[in-house]
Amino acid sequence: MTLKIRSIAILFFVLSLVYSLLTPPFEASDEKWHYPLVEYIADRWALPVQTPGVETPWRQEGSQPPLYYFLAALTTAWVGTSDLDTVRHLNPHVDPGPTPDGNINLVVHNPAVERFPWRGTVLAVHLVRFLSVLMSTAAVYLTYRIVAEIFPDRPDLALGAAAVHAFTPMYAFISASVNNDNLAVLLCNLALLLIVRMADDRRRVTVGGYLLLGAVLGLAALTKSSALPLTVITALLVAGRALRRRSWREFIIGGAATLGPFLLIAGWWFWRNWTLYGDPSGLNVFIAILGQRDVPADLAQLWRERHSFLAGYWGNFGGLNVPLPAWAYTSLDALLLVAAAGLLIRAVRCLRRRTTARIWPLTLLILWGLAVLVSWSRWAAVTWSSQGRLVFSAIQTWSLLLVLGLTAWLPRRWEKWGAAAFAAYLLLLAAAAPFLWIRPAYALSPDLTDAQVQAIPHPVGADFDHLMRLLGYDLATTTVTPGGDVPVTLYWEALAPADRDYTVFVHLLGAGDLTIAQRDTFPGLGLLSTTWLRPGYRWADRYVLRLPETAYAPDEAQIEVGLYDATTGVRLPVGDGDNLRFGHVVVLPLPGDFPNPISVNFGDRMELVGYDLTRRVLRPGDLVTATLYWRGLRRMATDYTVSVQLVDPQQRKAAQHDGWPQGGAAPTTALEPGEIIVDAHPLTVGDAPPGVYDVQVVVYVQREGEFVHLPVVSSKGEMLFNYRLLTKVRLRR
Repeated sequence: MTLKIRSIAILFFVLSLVYSLLTPPFEASDEKWHYPLVEYIADRWALPVQTPGVETPWRQEGSQPPLYYFLAALTTAWVGTSDLDTVRHLNPHVDPGPTPDGNINLVVHNPAVERFPWRGTVLAVHLVRFLSVLMSTAAVYLTYRIVAEIFPDRPDLALGAAAVHAFTPMYAFISASVNNDNLAVLLCNLALLLIVRMADDRRRVTVGGYLLLGAVLGLAALTKSSALPLTVITALLVAGRALRRRSWREFIIGGAATLGPFLLIAGWWFWRNWTLYGDPSGLNVFIAILGQRDVPADLAQLWRERHSFLAGYWGNFGGLNVPLPAWAYTSLDALLLVAAAGLLIRAVRCLRRRTTARIWPLTLLILWGLAVLVSWSRWAAVTWSSQGRLVFSAIQTWSLLLVLGLTAWLPRRWEKWGAAAFAAYLLLLAAAAPFLWIRPAYALSPDLTDAQVQAIPHPVGADFDHLMRLLGYDLATTTVTPGGDVPVTLYWEALAPADRDYTVFVHLLGAGDLTIAQRDTFPGLGLLSTTWLRPGYRWADRYVLRLPETAYAPDEAQIEVGLYDATTGVRLPVGDGDNLRFGHVVVLPLPGDFPNPISVNFGDRMELVGYDLTRRVLRPGDLVTATLYWRGLRRMATDYTVSVQLVDPQQRKAAQHDGWPQGGAAPTTALEPGEIIVDAHPLTVGDAPPGVYDVQVVVYVQREGEFVHLPVVSSKGEMLFNYRLLTKVRLRR
């Protein structure tokens, strides 16, 4: 190992250890599910049988191939982890994406339990993280070896690819977590190194070499299903060698020698899955537990999700809800475009002159990257998995291509400095992330001073059942429009710990006590548990109430605050009631040609540009008319039905009206692009339970007894849904 690659490996090792130490337990992607599987195996030395609908601490991860988890269990079997439920204190209100105020912690962290010296579950998690760091460090070195094999006289490319691999911030973050990706990347790299070496026609490949490759393929398949496309690359390798030698013997021996150990090592796993689930991969039950998209994503939808995908590749920490700054993504995405154009330039050069690369090994490496990308796209089309980190099994390929593309713009003598500059930029981001963005995201608010308490703009001094006291509040605005924010700062004091977790709710209530926007979190914006509140601790929480873009306006609103038990829904008493109300916020309509102007794209065919309701507080037997304003986006060959429904959280319907627009007078086949139609839907409220109901709009056609919906397409890259919620109505007796 040369000094330079040794330096890269050591620097990566130290960097990943920093991530491991500064990221709280269970705050890495899916770690809260990966580790319980490790603990289950360490306790029982058996695999769980997955049953959809039965909640387990490991959820879908119990369907993963088990090699990583067994190695982690061997590492930690001696550690007592009876405190798992105490350490893994889940935050039930966590927000899955970036938020304007907080509540991003997957777990509520008790500093007294997690501080050094570690013990119990905290110790076990850190041990497995250390094991992961070792695996990922080895994977970085193997990337260097792979590229050095393909470009034997270009050590700068090998070093550059290894450095880009190592210093991609998200890779360093995942490497410091309990995650089977870490072993998967290592084994994929080892298999690829063997493959590119065997693809060199100058080398004689022995039966032992094929057996070794088959064994590594088996271990990779026993680690993660995403490694399975390596078998296809291996088949191409064997077939290619046999064709160039015109030897059936090479084909048969190579195929049998790789297939044999592969089945010997991983065959039992496929047989177990087939026996238990009727699927050799076990992905059917994995998906059943994980859940699927309401509407499968096509390539156009995956393209719309590219920003979240790339963020998940470059660096989106925590539960994909602690992002890098926007400028970091902008710069990295711009460099990606530069690299893509540079690859075209380099490809043209290769066609014009001889290259020092060994084309067949490079082709196999690129085919591996494409196979991973295709495999991911098929997976992401049906699941909620538009995450760039899921293609890390081909990170050696992406790192090499980035270096090749970026340096193609430079003279040959400057290429190594170009690769070094890009790697240094990634290192700068990766080194800053734990200190500037990750650690602060989980830091408790500092204790308020007496002077800060005295300066509270609106003092209150209300006690919630001797548990917490609301000292006062600050309301940052008194007007808002749909899609806007209402920031509210609440000043709290802890009075005593409770015997259970209580949730703070902050609602923006409009006419009819209808909730326009809300924030439900544990105290401290998710970071505090009421079971270990320290009496006398005073802090400020700044909640941001974000109105939906479809919020009804105009409206008059006020703030409602309280605490409740999330298990039972019972609110804590305060004063003579169970909530406090204060402030005054006016919801102003957005400017536009229609009431409640919005933009809801149904299948790129028709756009809902506004809506109105004749009333929003109803009783059984009442008639309410929902008026929809439609704009045609393109000519349609199908007459679609519009359905307007009043639906409660249990999907019970209080009213529904289905019909072609304007009662059939304006079928969608007659709707011209740009044309506006006014579509009224009368709804008669039935004998439904009192409560709050959503106004839901669905567009569909019935074909051969099946309902085919127009999906709601978002320009912001959100997933497709079959419906759109507009506003809420209240049903009273």
